[in-house]
Amino acid sequence: MSSTGTTDHEATGPRGARHERDAADRLLRAATRSGAHLIAEAASLVQGWAVLADPIAGAVYSTPAAAAADGVHAAAAPREHPHCTQRPAAGAVLVLAAAPTVPPGHACHVATTTAALLEVRGQRAAELRGEQMRLHTTLIRLLLSGHTAAVTETLGGNRLTHVTVYRLSGVDLPTAHEVLWRAVRPSLAPYADAVTLMGRRDGELVVAELHHGGDDGRIPRLVSRLSERHHLLAGMAGPLPLAEMPTAHSDAAAARHSATPDRRVVPADAVGASRLTPLLPTAPYTRWAESVLRPLSPAHQHLLLVWLRTGSKPRAAAALGLSAGTVRTRIRDLSRLLGADLEDATVRAHLLLALRAPAPAPAPDDADSDSDSDSSNTRSRSGSSPPDPPVPPDPPDPARLESLPDGLLDTEAVRTWAVGLVGGLEPHLRIALACWLRHHARTAPAAAELHVHRTTLAGWLTQCAEHLARNLADATVRAEIHLALKATRTGPDDPAALPRRGGRTYRRL
Repeated sequence: MSSTGTTDHEATGPRGARHERDAADRLLRAATRSGAHLIAEAASLVQGWAVLADPIAGAVYSTPAAAAADGVHAAAAPREHPHCTQRPAAGAVLVLAAAPTVPPGHACHVATTTAALLEVRGQRAAELRGEQMRLHTTLIRLLLSGHTAAVTETLGGNRLTHVTVYRLSGVDLPTAHEVLWRAVRPSLAPYADAVTLMGRRDGELVVAELHHGGDDGRIPRLVSRLSERHHLLAGMAGPLPLAEMPTAHSDAAAARHSATPDRRVVPADAVGASRLTPLLPTAPYTRWAESVLRPLSPAHQHLLLVWLRTGSKPRAAAALGLSAGTVRTRIRDLSRLLGADLEDATVRAHLLLALRAPAPAPAPDDADSDSDSDSSNTRSRSGSSPPDPPVPPDPPDPARLESLPDGLLDTEAVRTWAVGLVGGLEPHLRIALACWLRHHARTAPAAAELHVHRTTLAGWLTQCAEHLARNLADATVRAEIHLALKATRTGPDDPAALPRRGGRTYRRL
């Protein structure tokens, strides 16, 4: 890193040498305390400001705090700040802006000494980093195993109540891990308002931020910058109660499968964020979903939701930390429990709708019934004959996943949404897309049914994605497109009706 606006220091005699030794002693004492104290001492010695700027974290230390933006800008564009003295230091850039009365040689000496001390601190931190990373990975494993009390006691008590989880994958993961570690400077200090744990597990980087209900946005910004710089894909889930760490962990993996180079960090609550569900009439939608999901436990619902989000059983298994065989067995059992073929594309789309339904409204207060009960008891005590016990009503027939109740998707609002999504598709693209969705986004069997080459089908799907402006790699997006095609269908989207001219070619209508 070049230094702009400085000259090499030359001793000006015994007084100047003594002055430099005093400055070095002050910087050394500050370095033994912390990096923040070292930067503050450097700013004091040059009677100006000092910033340690990191390309990912921004301003790591800044004295005063108001100089952080200037320091980051100077590190990014040194030619625009010729009055600043800059030195590379511990993977970052040290930027000093001295007062006009400070000799350039003195500012150069302070910058060089501070940078050297920062390098020493960085080397010491690097020696301990491996052990600290292993400790972080162990704490994450304990959280995933349900040992939340042991982890919170290690980290300082019950102030940490919630967790936000990030799961990142990519080729440059080891380097990204070290960069994020240096940018976050994770600490296990007791009674901290937030603690960040990070570790590599099964070929991915897991970041867990423990806090008391909400984060300050710093970790999301760092993860976003890191993902862009190192070409990573990331999923984010939370904040959730600390006891639900396994849920947040699997949700983050499901969200990551929806990430793309254009959107590298995807929150779990945005996966399948439906444009359709807000258009459905709330009361019948909620009643239908409650009836459909009645046989399922919360654990069953979570497994199905992760499976539908990720789009495949192996991906769901990786997200849930289970084997692919276990996930297949559980889904077969749930298929029998629901009495539906979960391999059918329509059933899957309806199931995702049910799992995305809003929570049912709380039951009304039973005060009237209680008062009626009290009055009946009073009549009973006064000698009158007790009333006959009420006959329980017959349980309603459970709703089916194969079909939706009348009035749910055949509203004007839903039709307008569906036409806006898939309207304008040419006939051959619509038929090809519908066939591909029925085969759960598998190109080979869809191409065989359409009697076209796989390359031809792949080209048509690219045109569909461009026309729809949707990410067809997202399983939840595909489910909504499937429903939109059904809602706008005027005839069978039959491969036999694919417009053709000659052998395997087609013609535009």
